Amino acid sequence: MTDTQETDSTGQLTRRKVVAVGAGTVAAVGLGAAGAVNAFAQEKSAESEAEACYKLTSETVEGPYYIDADKIRRDVTEDKEGIPLLLDIKVIDSETCRPIRNAAVDIWHCDAVGVYSGYEDMGNGGGGGPAPTGTPTDAPTGTPTGTPTGIPTGPPPGGHQEPTDDTRYLRGTWRTDKHGQVTFRTVFPGWYRGRCVHIHTKVHVDGEWTDAGYEGGHTCHTGQFFFDEESVLASAELEPYASNTAERTTLDEDTIYDGGGVTGGLLRLKYRKDGVGKGVRASITVGVDPEETNDGS
Repeated sequence: MTDTQETDSTGQLTRRKVVAVGAGTVAAVGLGAAGAVNAFAQEKSAESEAEACYKLTSETVEGPYYIDADKIRRDVTEDKEGIPLLLDIKVIDSETCRPIRNAAVDIWHCDAVGVYSGYEDMGNGGGGGPAPTGTPTDAPTGTPTGTPTGIPTGPPPGGHQEPTDDTRYLRGTWRTDKHGQVTFRTVFPGWYRGRCVHIHTKVHVDGEWTDAGYEGGHTCHTGQFFFDEESVLASAELEPYASNTAERTTLDEDTIYDGGGVTGGLLRLKYRKDGVGKGVRASITVGVDPEETNDGS
């Protein structure tokens, strides 16, 4: 957190806190003679964490591959191969700073070679036919080799496309706890032509949890989560990602990511640089307006 100064309408200098939404802040714990210093750091840390919620997370398009919640689960992996990924999401009210409990959070994303469940006939990113696999002629370097054409990056007229099959891997919905948190177990996504590596999400509120799932309410947030280039390039060296021969769009070149960092959906990642294949933990705080309807259309 940093402090900046700006002038109000009366010409007087006022102070404005500039904060970035992250996955949360860890307070420092002081011992011995360092207690006073660390107590101050602890206080500032708590202040920063409390104020972080004032940033709304960017809304994005739903995309053509959404399927309404029919898999109430936290582990969405099924039998898909890939780098294990734990995705921690905290949902907060951007006005009150309070966590939103009992919200329904959807996630969905493609597999390591760019294929979405429910739309396998669309192939890799809607290119038609099966996803390209095998020995790539050129390993992904982060630079596209041509201009993507005909790739669906937003919903078709009237909303998402109807599913073409009954597969549902890498999709799921779960409720937030009293802290506004939910964790999904999945795999690190792959890529397809025209888009950077990403995960889709929706947050539904004011509905009811029943034995059948989540009913009613409205969608207050439709967004996407993004991965930094370093992590994507690290994943691309491992199978099955190395078998994905599709041209890859970088984070900076993506037409959906707004460059806003965590407020734009950029995930905070933790993993061993010398062992990314052992797993990645991703986290983000999503600031929403529960009174709004943002269905991505």
